[in-house]
Amino acid sequence: MRKNIVAGNWKMNKTLQEGLELAKGLDAALKGKSLNCDVIIGTPFIHLASVAAAIDTKVIAVAAENCADKESGAYTGEVSAAMVKSTGAEYVILGHSERRSYYGETYEILKEKVQLALANNLKPIFCIGEVKEEREANKQNEVVKAQLEGSVFNLSAEDFSKLVIAYEPVWAIGTGLTATPEQAQEIHAFIRSLIADKYGKEVADNTTILYGGSCNAKNAKGLFSNPDIDGGLIGGASLKVDDFCAIIDAF
Repeated sequence: MRKNIVAGNWKMNKTLQEGLELAKGLDAALKGKSLNCDVIIGTPFIHLASVAAAIDTKVIAVAAENCADKESGAYTGEVSAAMVKSTGAEYVILGHSERRSYYGETYEILKEKVQLALANNLKPIFCIGEVKEEREANKQNEVVKAQLEGSVFNLSAEDFSKLVIAYEPVWAIGTGLTATPEQAQEIHAFIRSLIADKYGKEVADNTTILYGGSCNAKNAKGLFSNPDIDGGLIGGASLKVDDFCAIIDAF
């Protein structure tokens, strides 16, 4: 059975002290609750070890927001998958549209990152999705297909089954626009069909596919009630305990 997941992506927000306060607040809010989904928080690199040590990681798993496409060496300022793993993180967010557009991450770079993450026992949350012009030209299906084929469809079925896929319509990230539940379900079902074509129905049925893009307490229930939407990758609404908990409660 595939997992329902609500994952927060803090992006470049919160000082270390503020991040610790947020993580501890979330930990306290979820203590003793019976949850119908897994909860993950993606924090900046400098927070990872402190946050992982401060919370119950059996209840809230920790993710890095990125890792390097190199194993180790003279890459000043980079953080390797092995370093991420050593902090107590269990997941790593890869292929986020902000990384693709602002930092020029190509299919090939992401392929390397995914392989290094898996080699270090990190579970990638792999992001795919189209920009506004592509949606308007009705090209969203070919865009997500190319992104999967370019970076992760080279994996064995065993390795692919360790991934979480996050579909984020880039036009809905931080804009307040959200795909309608029908639009989101349609493309989630398409993504699952691509996985089934490549790896078979069983792998596809067991792959968690998250929706990302202005998901909040108001629209989460409508989105999550669809058969192929298994949760959310949450940006702004993950920065406040109450807002994030309200999305977790949508399950």
